[in-house]
Amino acid sequence: MDDAATPRTGWTFLTNHARVLAAIARNPDIRVRDIAAQCMLTERAVQKIIADLESDGYLSHTRNGRTNTYEIPGGTSLRHPADAGPTVAALLALLSLEPGSSPSP
Repeated sequence: MDDAATPRTGWTFLTNHARVLAAIARNPDIRVRDIAAQCMLTERAVQKIIADLESDGYLSHTRNGRTNTYEIPGGTSLRHPADAGPTVAALLALLSLEPGSSPSP
C-alpha cells in the first residue's frame, strides 16, 4: 500500500502554502489544476493561496497567452518571526533533498 496516498488526520509538517510554493518551484509553468491535484487541494484553494503568496511578495507571475509562468523572488525571508534568518529559497532547497542526504556546505 502506498503510504503517500493514505490520508492522515491531525497535524502536518508543511502548510498548504508551502506545498503550493514547492510545486511552483519544481515547475514554474504548472497549471492551477495540476497544483491542486498534486497538493490534494481544490483549484479555488490553490487560487487563494497563489493570491496570498503574490500579495506578500513571495511569488509573481507573467501571463503568456492563456497560461502563467510563476517566479519566486530570491532572498525573501520566511514569514514567521521565529523562522527569521533562512530564506524561502533555502526552505525550497531543503524540500528537494532525498531522505538521508545532507545539504552541501
